[in-house]
Amino acid sequence: MWLPEGCMEQASRMALLETRKYSQGSALGGVNPDLASERQTPSFSVEKLTALLDGGEENTRIRRAVVEAIESDPVFSRENQYFQSQNEKYEAAVRKAVHLQKKVHEMGWTENGPEFKYIYRALSGEVAFLLHTIFMRSISVLGSDKQIVKWIPLAMQYQLIGSYAQTELGHGTYLQGLETTAVFDIATQEFILNTPQISAMKWWPGDMGRSATHTVVFAQLYVRGKCYGVHPFIVQIRSLWDHSLCPGITAGDIGPKMSFEHTDNGYLMLQNVRVSRENMLSKFCEVQPDGTYVRRGSQQINYFTMTAARVALISHEAVIPLMKACTIAIRYSVVRRQSKLKPGEEEAKILDFQTQQEKLLPHLAAAYAFHFISNYLQDLFNRGYEEIQRENFNMLPELHAFSSGFKAIVTQYCASAVEVCLRACGGHGYSLLSGLPSLCTRILASCIYEGENTILFLQTARFLIKCFMAASAGHPVPPSVTYLAAVKPGKCPAKSKFDFLSPDIYTQAYRHAAVRLISSTAAKLQVLIQTGVKKHNAWNECTVQLVQAVKAHCHYITVKNFAETVERLETKGGIQKIMKHLCHLFALHGIFSNAGVFLHDGHISGAQMDMATASYLDLLAVIRKDAVPLVDAFDFTDKTLNSALGSYDGQVYQRLYEWAQKSPTNTQMNPAYERYLKPLLHKKRSKL
Repeated sequence: MWLPEGCMEQASRMALLETRKYSQGSALGGVNPDLASERQTPSFSVEKLTALLDGGEENTRIRRAVVEAIESDPVFSRENQYFQSQNEKYEAAVRKAVHLQKKVHEMGWTENGPEFKYIYRALSGEVAFLLHTIFMRSISVLGSDKQIVKWIPLAMQYQLIGSYAQTELGHGTYLQGLETTAVFDIATQEFILNTPQISAMKWWPGDMGRSATHTVVFAQLYVRGKCYGVHPFIVQIRSLWDHSLCPGITAGDIGPKMSFEHTDNGYLMLQNVRVSRENMLSKFCEVQPDGTYVRRGSQQINYFTMTAARVALISHEAVIPLMKACTIAIRYSVVRRQSKLKPGEEEAKILDFQTQQEKLLPHLAAAYAFHFISNYLQDLFNRGYEEIQRENFNMLPELHAFSSGFKAIVTQYCASAVEVCLRACGGHGYSLLSGLPSLCTRILASCIYEGENTILFLQTARFLIKCFMAASAGHPVPPSVTYLAAVKPGKCPAKSKFDFLSPDIYTQAYRHAAVRLISSTAAKLQVLIQTGVKKHNAWNECTVQLVQAVKAHCHYITVKNFAETVERLETKGGIQKIMKHLCHLFALHGIFSNAGVFLHDGHISGAQMDMATASYLDLLAVIRKDAVPLVDAFDFTDKTLNSALGSYDGQVYQRLYEWAQKSPTNTQMNPAYERYLKPLLHKKRSKL
């Protein structure tokens, strides 16, 4: 077994970290021996893997410092949040958001500084004014220099609170269908905004219900009766003096939701609301004083803010919740003992059962795979943003397609995986105190907001079909899809189960599946059109297969990126070896779970599928040995996890009991006793 270099030094450092990071469990009797034993002989350096995930040791140091600063401040406490009402959660989120501004100033953190990106993680997203950032991003990307100079300083200093009003009661992801109108009045040099019918009411914008003073409203622009499509407008909705609604504005909270109780998602109706001509964001399009409409660049730029939101969402609202869920479920699974593997022995840790391993370990591998694909997308986005700043819009289609497809597949996978983690913890997983139900409901929302997943899959499908047709005709395509033009591979060459531990073998299988599904769907589409079916009807008849093709494409890119990332890793510290195991497991889990896709045309034979399955099951036992160190490397503090099941010390049962005592139902008089229970029990005195 490999032991980390300088193990004495590392043990000392980790002991200090544990004292700082996990001290809240010390009163419960130290670390559970079953959990402590899992950390005795990891095959890799946990600290080095944490640094890899953070992008370097310095980033780890900075992140931990931010977490320490946030968690040591009582204003940011999450204690007792499971017992709070919606109003209490909203008030706490606003209190944290306001205090955060003071904290940022006190700590000397700046928006462009290295600490800023870790604040949201440290707060677990439970803070108000998150749409304020998107409000500013919209102005920065879509606004003119003059508009940026006017609005951004006000927003940075919180002299206003911004929101982002795109989604309507009757329209969501389909921007072209939005019904809110903005009519240019040449006489007054103003736009008149209206909500023409109830389906046009803005619905769901965060911070809109009770907090925001301003918002970016997306509306259909009309000049002299001609519609120029959807454009963004800055609209004031509440007074900066007394927070009352402005004339013509109707706004409020949309009511109870499955999760995000702290976020005052709102509605907005506009009745003849007038804004200055300068309030239409005009970096790429403008209405001049005489009513002349001028466009500069691509109309797709209006989608860019959503693209940015989707890229950020993948990490914050999908990958990190999956990491948390895996941490909770795996730690609990080595503390919980149930049934016997061998007669005469004590009850086994449930993670020693292959079925529990198969429930959890592939999702642990997926958490790492999606972390690396999130980094890939962020790099792609950064390159695209630089090009847009130069007014080069060539990367926009690829960027939009990738952010859409990966937002859809990652959130869909993670939502399912987090639910599996919850169910893998049995009855205790269903308790809010486990931390899993809130992760489950929160991540489920990510499948819907910032674009409903099926629609996003189909937007990516249009890009893929277009690229496939171009590649087939010998035309250039973006680098990410050049594989569509490559020579189609033959049969899978695997001869034994060990061959399926070769990235070349399984990456080729994924590429083959993606090309086959994209090409066969494109062919079906062409046949339908050639036989007289109208294009829109032909498209609709292919949508199920198009979604399947996009999933295959995204899965292929994720596997390929994981394998290439692992290949670039240093061999020191045992990191590359354990990452190879995880990469193999992620890839083979996909083949095992989607066997029909790979068997369909014989690229993988039935016998080879048996080999792949054997390798897949072998890997479960290999990764089982390092399961706890692998989730420890995610480096979540107990306060961040906020889970009675997932704490570092593994004192599950004591913590469940202690936390339950804090429930108002256990600290207040029973309101039903005097009114209902007492009359019921006393109507006839029991002989007992």
